[in-house]
Amino acid sequence: MHAQNQSLLDALNACIAACEHCASACLQEDDVKMMARCISLDRDCADICALTARFVARGSEHAQHLLSECAEICKACGDECAKHTHMQHCQECAEACRRCEQACRAGLAA
Repeated sequence: MHAQNQSLLDALNACIAACEHCASACLQEDDVKMMARCISLDRDCADICALTARFVARGSEHAQHLLSECAEICKACGDECAKHTHMQHCQECAEACRRCEQACRAGLAA
């Protein structure tokens, strides 16, 4: 079970790291208020990815429910981060979120 889910777990963990970094970097921006939605989605995304990774790793029967929600939140976070084209951390986060969203959807189809 673990070996077949390794790429999914890798995508989830990469997304957690990217979202945590993005939220921290956004808090250092001059106009933090403008970044409020980005920060909020970063935090939601990191949290759902962490919970999903734990459910997937243990082979929980409820992992499918979380994969669906995780894909949705990753998409929302990736879309928001992609709007901030002038911020490298947001662009890197958007890429990680898109990869994670795709991995979650692939996990649902498996």
